[in-house]
Amino acid sequence: MNDFPLAPILARGGLPADPREVKVRLAKIDAVIDYAAKVKDWPLLEKAIDLKIEEQREFCRWWHEHVHHKGGERWIDRAERRDLSLADAEARSGIIHQQVSNWRKWLADEAKYREQQILAAYRKAGLEPAENHRAEGTGDNEWFTPAQYIAAAREVMGEIDLDPATHPLAQQTVQATSYYSAADDGLAQEWHGRVWLNPPYVQPLIAQFAAKLVAEVSARRVTQAIMLTHNYTDTAWFHQAEIAADLLCFTRGRIKFVDSDGDDCAPTQGQAFFYYGPHGDRFREIFSRFGFIR
Repeated sequence: MNDFPLAPILARGGLPADPREVKVRLAKIDAVIDYAAKVKDWPLLEKAIDLKIEEQREFCRWWHEHVHHKGGERWIDRAERRDLSLADAEARSGIIHQQVSNWRKWLADEAKYREQQILAAYRKAGLEPAENHRAEGTGDNEWFTPAQYIAAAREVMGEIDLDPATHPLAQQTVQATSYYSAADDGLAQEWHGRVWLNPPYVQPLIAQFAAKLVAEVSARRVTQAIMLTHNYTDTAWFHQAEIAADLLCFTRGRIKFVDSDGDDCAPTQGQAFFYYGPHGDRFREIFSRFGFIR
């Protein structure tokens, strides 16, 4: 963690008795998020976002328990707890009712809200890839692999040591030991171990990542790998990757990828999985549920 004075902000001891403190704490947490994105401290960024969500969730709970939406300015003493009118709660906390309503709506799907917060921080830091990352011609920037295919890759390889062409949001599913995002330039790095690769689907990047994978497998730095691409069988890079692969799986139907909002996305063609490694029988057994193997 960097030298930013975080301990007083990130050390949480429950919701402050004075609701006015919540707005101040949220402002400080937002400052931490901006700082973490600026210095590319992603663990700190996610920790701060988690804390922000916790603060909002607890404030919504407090609001629900203590604030009356009807009855004007009346106060009610009950079990040593005073119920506030809506106007008084807004005045004391500096947070309006509409903001609380928005938080409640967003927190109804907390995982999706968290992903959106992380993505917004990356975009603010200028780190959102400009290229079409998953589906050329669709206009969508980021398409992530559904969890069932990541689970199948783990069944074959045991673990995923490296994802060299990814986005931090995708790592909530992939959970590779190490990964490279667009900001890290995975093409310039050395790859090792068991690799999962879903490369950017634009030229020249897709050809460059496929060639890089073949080179790292040939150098024996990559011990196993599974690469997922569209089935561009008319391209030179696809044929070069196929020659080096031990097995391929051509999907039955098209994979429904997931965008940054958690919505399904339908590509315009089918996909193929390339397998490199010594466990061809295991790959055939597991991936045959998705299509035919050759």
